[in-house]
Amino acid sequence: MSGLRKRGVGFTSLHEALDTTTPGGRLVFHVFAALAEFIRELIVQGTNEGLDAARARGARLGRPPAMTEEQVRHARDLLARPGNTVTSIAKLLGVSRNTIYNYVPELKGGRLALAEATSTPELPQPTRSED
Repeated sequence: MSGLRKRGVGFTSLHEALDTTTPGGRLVFHVFAALAEFIRELIVQGTNEGLDAARARGARLGRPPAMTEEQVRHARDLLARPGNTVTSIAKLLGVSRNTIYNYVPELKGGRLALAEATSTPELPQPTRSED
């Protein structure tokens, strides 16, 4: 409002009979604004207290995960096979391609990086010396 006042613009509400071109009108406007800010802060505080209480009870907040651990393992297994595409796996699991890329981050480096990340390193075989 102060920016508008500096430019010579006043606000007149016909419904509430509020006119910011007068000192009394500005006072009432600022009181209403202060009350609105106070109420908003009370709502934010109450919301944060409620979220903290829910967390303390062990409630899971936010959007549920798009894929379960089992689905992620299944996607990794399917991606290890060269005939499967990300699109076909996404359709099979009922998620988007983007979700597959988000849950299998090593896929961003290509299938080779995925194969290296999912393969188990082979242990060296003991050598037998013939005496």
